[in-house]
Amino acid sequence: MSRLPTFDSPFMLGFDHLEHLLDRVSKSSGEGYPPYNIERIGENGLRITLAVAGFTMDDLDVYVEDNQLVVRGRNGDNGEDRVFLHRGIAARQFQRSFVLAEGIEIKGAFLDSGLLNIDLMRQVIEPDVRTIKIEKGPPGPGSGQAKARSKTIEVEQDH
Repeated sequence: MSRLPTFDSPFMLGFDHLEHLLDRVSKSSGEGYPPYNIERIGENGLRITLAVAGFTMDDLDVYVEDNQLVVRGRNGDNGEDRVFLHRGIAARQFQRSFVLAEGIEIKGAFLDSGLLNIDLMRQVIEPDVRTIKIEKGPPGPGSGQAKARSKTIEVEQDH
């Protein structure tokens, strides 16, 4: 995986997981089935709606794994005992993944008229503001502080 220029900045410390997250999203974005909508519900709510006509509740699995919402469908009726003159209704298996941001919580899921609705809620996180005490000298091993040592470095300049 090639590194993104944004994450090579010395001011972006500890954001390696975002690079992996973007890579995971790009790999799952090519899926086209089943179609879905994402809508805002209120100020902090979201609803993902997937068109899953022909699937029953027993055919569908919804779970969260490693901050990723996964919806999997396995249609139990494969039509082996029926003869189709035309089969235009998709009844194939699928897996659709959505990467969740930190603080997103799944509130529930319900199936209604061939639509699977999954409700999510963004938790409001209070900002964490801390003051860091500045102490003199580098920290020493064991005792917490070592005596400050001064050192002069002479630099020659080319004219």
